[in-house]
Amino acid sequence: MQLTLQNRQTWNNRLFLAIKIMPIIAATMALFFQDLMLVFTDALQSETTSHILAVPILFAYLIIRKRKMLRAVAPLQNQNEPRNTRYLSPVIGLLLCTTAILLYWHGSYTFTPIEYHMIALPIFLAGLILIVFNPQTLRQLAFPIAFLAFLTPPPSEILYNVGATLQFFSAEASNAIVNLFRMPTTFTNVDGSPTIILTRPDSTTLTFTVDIACSGIYSLIGFLIFIVFVAYITRDKPWKKAVLILIGLPLVYLLNILRITIMIIMGYYYGEDLALQAFHLLGGWFLIFLGTLILLVISEKIFKTQIFAPTAEKCPQCNLFGQQQSSSFCTECGRVLKAGLIKLSKTDIAKLAAIAISVTLLLSVQAPLFAMNSNQVQASGNRPMIIVNTSSGTQTHEFLPDENTSDYVRSANYSLNFLYRDTAFEAKAKQDMSLIYTYSPLNATDPVSNRTEYFIWATIEIGTATSSLHRWETCLITWPLTHGSQAKAVQIELKDIQLTENPLILSRYFVFNQTATNETQAVLYWYESAIFTTNGTGQQKKMKISLITYPESIEDIPEIETQLTALAKAITDYWQPIKTWSQITLIISQQGANLATGTATLIAAIMIFILFKTRRQKQANQKVLQKLSETNKRMIDSIRKAEEKALPTLNNIARTHQEATGQQISEQQLLDKLAELEKTGTVKSTITSQNDEPIQTWKTHLF
Repeated sequence: MQLTLQNRQTWNNRLFLAIKIMPIIAATMALFFQDLMLVFTDALQSETTSHILAVPILFAYLIIRKRKMLRAVAPLQNQNEPRNTRYLSPVIGLLLCTTAILLYWHGSYTFTPIEYHMIALPIFLAGLILIVFNPQTLRQLAFPIAFLAFLTPPPSEILYNVGATLQFFSAEASNAIVNLFRMPTTFTNVDGSPTIILTRPDSTTLTFTVDIACSGIYSLIGFLIFIVFVAYITRDKPWKKAVLILIGLPLVYLLNILRITIMIIMGYYYGEDLALQAFHLLGGWFLIFLGTLILLVISEKIFKTQIFAPTAEKCPQCNLFGQQQSSSFCTECGRVLKAGLIKLSKTDIAKLAAIAISVTLLLSVQAPLFAMNSNQVQASGNRPMIIVNTSSGTQTHEFLPDENTSDYVRSANYSLNFLYRDTAFEAKAKQDMSLIYTYSPLNATDPVSNRTEYFIWATIEIGTATSSLHRWETCLITWPLTHGSQAKAVQIELKDIQLTENPLILSRYFVFNQTATNETQAVLYWYESAIFTTNGTGQQKKMKISLITYPESIEDIPEIETQLTALAKAITDYWQPIKTWSQITLIISQQGANLATGTATLIAAIMIFILFKTRRQKQANQKVLQKLSETNKRMIDSIRKAEEKALPTLNNIARTHQEATGQQISEQQLLDKLAELEKTGTVKSTITSQNDEPIQTWKTHLF
């Protein structure tokens, strides 16, 4: 009968825990599914973000590693907390979720929304855990949740700046090493990239250009994930963990230099083909694996650290559990042997229902990441066309609106012309398609406004990964400067322009002067996303649409901005986004940063209030201590001494008390005494982690 009751309690615990966990997972996936799909699709296609693929696996391991602690702390109800602070944790959780949603919406209003969305994800998840569970559960999950920040794609500006520096150092170091082996090389700079020209024994030459991919920046970013992970799971002192991180970063960089050197040596003896094969074989993931392995060896052999806790035999008292032991924890070692009962109260049901309703409402007004449509694309001869499936059949359209499909294009007397598909640029930029169009004014001057219409180039770049659709200002200015060359352009103006409100689409207006030709150029470009069907398979693709023209003078720039913006709005209307923004969503998105700052400030104020109340409570407990009996004072002093020596478990407290008083105390008497002191607030029962094993302890709540 007792075994049947215990099995029923275990089953109920698992059921109630699943009922609490599933809404958290479902709510997070519902709000961030589209973003996660974009992030992981990009990671599968691009070396820049391929390290992100490891994050879910490492996150799952961290959760599994914490499973015992989570089972122990999840049922805690904090009944002994003061009433004025007991319910503040769910309030903070609600504010965290609100901050995340505001940050998400604000990000959708910016030019680069995905970074904001991924930063909002761990904040939202932390808020849900506080609402459904308790602060102790969030404390155990703090690092795994923070680890999700690695899902945020690295900003391209940082990649270019850091990568350019590493690029030259790597090339110079590898060149110096091969020179030690008496291999004739010439180090030079070609188009802003360091280049090593190698002369082989047969007098032929090989050219090795060390670009961003060869600089080691991608391996460095990916390796950073692993060294932070290894440092966290290492069971040792914090200073040793910090040293591991400091060692790891230069380690992977040195390995990348070794990779380039091996490639050059193989090219010298065996030719270009085998050298390139070696380069891909010793790629980023190989460096990450090798660097992690070396770091683990250094950690174990030099710093004597341990990744896994040593296997320890259970104490005799633990082995009696289930036969004679009635307590939920081992009275000898303090290990929690039976987790508390997880209850599903009316309050919990109300919380879960509120989460479900809130997420449903948010999905109904959720801001899309990019405008989307349900178009299919195929090539018709040399002229790409869009085929739209409708209930009445299929319709064929141009990629861009012309005088027959757009009132603006017709009223502005523009003629759309398709020029060519730039296959050479597609191969270089790793894009699926790059299309070149022009909008030619039929009349040079509008007879009504006497306004000159400019000849406008229009380009459409399509790729699976966003990283293949480079920003104009990055390619022309940031990239050359970070590679030790002069910028290819001088910036005249750079700003964001809103094209549509419903849904919100932002474009970037960039005016610059070409240094080579001294020609002024104006570009308005923006990103979109669409579902394309290729070979019968639907895939979500990213697009960059650019409108380009050449002002005759600086005074024409404001007028050109007006013309490009009007044409861009006509194009975005033509694409017919399938999602729209409500007015309230638009307003919240525009003010999202300010509102998120307000909620974050409120969270900080509540935290300060909790610290203040805790301090006041400790002061009050100090006064209570003076009124307690000498027996209770000696017991509190024994708990304090047990805290200083080791973990204040039941057995350690009893031993310390006996050393101080010379009197033995039974387990039951000690438990009764601790329960009595907990009611006074001077002592708190808590679950402490020891090598991820939950240990039942008691601590004083005094100054």
